[in-house]
Amino acid sequence: MTIRVIIVDDQAMVRAGFAALLNAQSDIDVVGDAADGAQALEVSGASHPDVVLMDVRMPGMDGLEAARRLLEPAVPGAHRPKVLMLTTFDVDDYVYEALRAGASGFLLKDAPPADLIAAVRVVAAGEALLAPSVTRRLIEEFARNKPARRRDPKLRLNGLTPRETEVLELIARGLSNQEIAGGLVLAEQTVKTHIGRILAKLGLRDRAQAVVLAYESGLVTPGQ
Repeated sequence: MTIRVIIVDDQAMVRAGFAALLNAQSDIDVVGDAADGAQALEVSGASHPDVVLMDVRMPGMDGLEAARRLLEPAVPGAHRPKVLMLTTFDVDDYVYEALRAGASGFLLKDAPPADLIAAVRVVAAGEALLAPSVTRRLIEEFARNKPARRRDPKLRLNGLTPRETEVLELIARGLSNQEIAGGLVLAEQTVKTHIGRILAKLGLRDRAQAVVLAYESGLVTPGQ
């Protein structure tokens, strides 16, 4: 299956470079691009991409607002692509907020080309948190310095079994499914089943939101 991608960045050369790289892959097709968030919404509505590469900082509507609108469309049942945020900095206030809004992860603009290609494939497959160690550091930084407005998220965790809570904690520490399986002496498929149940019970879209909730609930604390 071909992965349909749109690229959103206010720099034309960045869009062109990313498009050339991704279009060279047999399983990826760049179906559109946009220079700002408002245009991204129009292009996404017309092309129904699987993945949106979204720059964080743009004039007009920025990437955060565009991501929110794509991930929580005003029209029920509207197409919702996966959103992968692009940023120049590995600790960025906007990126943290985008993860809370449901973005599947983020990628540094200066990452090697192979990382960009892999990121698109990983996100399209429904996974999240490319480069989990960097993402974990970002979330720790903002959980420490800018606590979110909390609405008793610990109450939400009470619906998890002890094993599911343990798996959530390991996800938040940046472990892969394989690493979690090895640490808990479980089959990797069993870990995937636990993660699916965690997301369903907590009403989360993916691992990125699970990590954010684990920090905001106090299940995992920065520097722990």
